[in-house]
Amino acid sequence: MATLLFRLANVTEEEAWEVRRLLDEHGFDTYETQAGFWRLGVDAIWLRDPAQLEAAREVLERYQAERQTRVRREHAEMAERGQSPTLWQRLRHHPMQLLLVALAVLAMLALTLTPFLGLIERSATG
Repeated sequence: MATLLFRLANVTEEEAWEVRRLLDEHGFDTYETQAGFWRLGVDAIWLRDPAQLEAAREVLERYQAERQTRVRREHAEMAERGQSPTLWQRLRHHPMQLLLVALAVLAMLALTLTPFLGLIERSATG
């Protein structure tokens, strides 16, 4: 029976490619599933042979520790050079996302405050 080895949700394409390559280099028998159009499934890499699970997890843990160290170092280097992206740069690069989040916040505020605004109007007129 196959065993879930690595979830691909919220993983960059670069990291997913590195994990696939790493598992292939070590000879692990894996396959990949997609969540599908309605996102009811699981984006993941599965290990076919449960006997390989411990070795595969060790390889992945070592890889993730190395990746974490590398990414932190790269981020620190970018920050030293002043090239680390700021909040305003991120917002400027994703204006539609900013607009949708702002509209969602305004909609939630309107739904939350509307009953109270009605009470204020009634108490002012009556």
